[in-house]
Amino acid sequence: MALHDFAQHIATQVLAVGPTPDPGNLNPAPVAPPGLDGMGNTFISWIKWILLICGVGGLMVCGIMMAVGRRQRSAFAADGAAGIPWVLGGLTLGSVASIIVFAVLK
Repeated sequence: MALHDFAQHIATQVLAVGPTPDPGNLNPAPVAPPGLDGMGNTFISWIKWILLICGVGGLMVCGIMMAVGRRQRSAFAADGAAGIPWVLGGLTLGSVASIIVFAVLK
């Protein structure tokens, strides 16, 4: 048996092992392991609550910095004002995180 014939025989045997996969089944929907569905939802709810508390606290800190730095501390007030877009950006990213993840995984 020539080397070419042997390679072709091996390739035929390897490809004939199973059925051709259906492209529709290569990307199944995510499914929680048994018993962890409730735990996963609870964990995500806790993370959202932490994001809410940190967002409110962050905006309050920015406001305090702006109020305290109003007189003779303009750099402190500017740092407070510069923090507002970062807080809003973090809140926005946190609120659309599930949409982004589902869009990537779907």
